[in-house]
This record gives sequence, structure tokens and C-alpha cells, in this order.
Amino acid sequence: MTERKINPMLKTALELGPVLLFFVAYLWLKDETFSIGGTDYKGFIVVTAGFVPLMIACTATLWALTGKLARMQIVTVVLVTVFGGLSVWLNDDRFFKMKPTLIYLLFGAVLGFGLLRGQSYLKFAMDGLMPLEHEGWMLLTKRVCALFLGLALANEVIWRTMSTETWVYFKTFGLSAAIFVFFFTQGGLFKRYGIETPDES
Repeated sequence: MTERKINPMLKTALELGPVLLFFVAYLWLKDETFSIGGTDYKGFIVVTAGFVPLMIACTATLWALTGKLARMQIVTVVLVTVFGGLSVWLNDDRFFKMKPTLIYLLFGAVLGFGLLRGQSYLKFAMDGLMPLEHEGWMLLTKRVCALFLGLALANEVIWRTMSTETWVYFKTFGLSAAIFVFFFTQGGLFKRYGIETPDES
């Protein structure tokens, strides 16, 4: 299926909407306990139960409208479904909190495997966004690999040692901010190894 363009605001809403709704719903229900089928569920578990189908629906809608999903989006929705489902089924929030760790470990491992083969798998995902020379891609891939491993470690430390509310804030804003700051600081690399496109010349 050929990729189709959609309204950027709609695309952003489908990608970020579920996460922001999860955050708002958690703040609203975090102190509540719900008895369902004779079992008590904390607000976090109930919000997770709503987040999983919402994430699936938004990802499916994005695919239907654009005809394409990034591999990262596919992996993310699969892990959300598996670990979110386990948290709800077993009434244990630890599984859902582990999800970012596994996502970043997986992406870091894939990039690291490519580096061992002398290749930048990051290039395959981002080449159209910022054309770079081979040396630039290899250096950026090493840095992104280290970033992913660092985020995985940070997630483990925070969910294991801090409150659920702290983790929710970290998951909603901290991870995104870390990635934004990382790419913002890579300006020197992009300038040094960037390739001029015909339009720019």
C-alpha cells in the first residue's frame, strides 16, 4: 500500500493522543479503587485497561489513513498490548512499567547488532528525514544506541525505586524530553556530515 499524506495535526493527535489521555486519566483515577468481578483494581490498572485498546485503535486508524506504519510503531503497539494486557490480567502494574525498558533495550540491541556488521540500521528509518554521509550515520547510530540503553536503565531505576505517579510523569514527559534534547544537541553532527539535497542547492 502506498503511503498517503494526512493532516499533520491529525497524525500528531493519533500518535500522542493515547499517551496524553493515559496521563490525564491516571491523574483523575489514581486514588480510586474499582471492584470488578470480585477483584479490586487500582486506578492505574483501570486506566491501563482503557489505554491498550485506545492505542490499538489509534495505530490502526493511522495505518488506514496513511497506508504505512514505522517499524517502531508496530513494535510499540505489540509490546503495549502484551505487557498492558499482562498488567490487567494479573492485576500487577509492574508488567506495564517494564514496557519502556524492553522497547529501548530492543531498539538499542538492533542498532548495536547493525553496528557490529558495519551498518547503520538507523539510516533505514530516518534517511528521508536527514540525509547524512556514511560516517555521520555510523556516529549518530552509536549515540542513539547509547541513548536507548540509557533510557532503558533510567526507566528501570525510576519504576523500581520511585512512586507510580513519578513514573507516569517520567513516562509521559521525561522520555520524550530526553529524546528531544538529545537530537537538539546533535546539530554539530548534522552540520558536519549533512548532505545537500537538490532543493537546498
